[in-house]
Amino acid sequence: MRTSLFDYDLPPEHIALRPVSPRDAARLLVVRSAGTPELEDRGVGDLPRLLSLGDTLVLNDTKVIPARLTGRRLRGEAEAKVEATLIARTAPDAWRALAKPGKRLAVGDRVRFGNEGRICLLGNVDATVEEKGEGGEVLLRFDFHGPVLDEAIEQVGEMPLPPYIAARRPPDEQDRADYQTLVAKVDGSVAAPTAGLHFTPELLAHIESKGIGSARVTLHVSTGTFLPVKSAEIEGHKPHAEWGELSAETAHALNATRARGGRIVAVGSTVLRLLESAADQGGSLRAFSGKTALYVTPGYRFRAVDVLLTNFHLPRSTLFMLACAFSGLERMQRAYAHAIKAGYRFYSYGDACLLFPA
Repeated sequence: MRTSLFDYDLPPEHIALRPVSPRDAARLLVVRSAGTPELEDRGVGDLPRLLSLGDTLVLNDTKVIPARLTGRRLRGEAEAKVEATLIARTAPDAWRALAKPGKRLAVGDRVRFGNEGRICLLGNVDATVEEKGEGGEVLLRFDFHGPVLDEAIEQVGEMPLPPYIAARRPPDEQDRADYQTLVAKVDGSVAAPTAGLHFTPELLAHIESKGIGSARVTLHVSTGTFLPVKSAEIEGHKPHAEWGELSAETAHALNATRARGGRIVAVGSTVLRLLESAADQGGSLRAFSGKTALYVTPGYRFRAVDVLLTNFHLPRSTLFMLACAFSGLERMQRAYAHAIKAGYRFYSYGDACLLFPA
């Protein structure tokens, strides 16, 4: 299938640089597969009226770490400024990272991380470059490990805003709150599960008061979520693997939702991919803990998810392909064209869609 089918033009002014306040004031485009209207302009605050008694909302409780580090390469008397975005932990004291500019680093180099205006109480955070790969990827071995390293990264790091925001403004203290979901609990993501950013305590309480349940799963989001598919055919793309966990108790509760006629509503593509990875051929969920590289494209048969709440995604991205697989390519092309014309705000800090399956 041609990757170009998933392309579209977005005027830059539609890219949201900050979220709306309150979070549940974001707009919501409802995309239906049956009945009329096919497209309906609503608000995220309308979710309690758009879902049904007995449904269960599933949210991702991953927590974004401040994974963007600014530092200096120390090589003899020569110093050079470098940035590193942590992408995957490989050991208690080691992370794979994307370094910028990568050409300034060599195996054996020492890097000292820290930001002016932010003081690490533990002192400087130093690391050694142990490996160097393609595209600026390096393996950093830190002098700290475990919880001490976590605390140091928390103090000196910045929130890893997506490239389409970071290119237009630097991250700041407000992003430490804005780029984190209400249910964030388990450290490990370097990008937010953005559909979850729309929830407030008031909205969750209203949803539960309508007899709609909620559940939590964990999937740590990697930087691969922003990468466009570069191959001419979508079959030529190899997605990044991400770690996730679904407990046996939550799997049992979600199976019970389906058994009594309720629907499983995935809040975000991360939740959808985890649940689909944990489902058997009949759609029954089982406990899951490990990595998934599930690549959902048109033609995929969904087994575990009945409704999807998701943001508007980048052209040629695997996430837009997932949305098209769920609700139909032509329908999603119409939905995105409508959203652009109607002035919806796109991407991580933008508005949302509520999708029903094709």
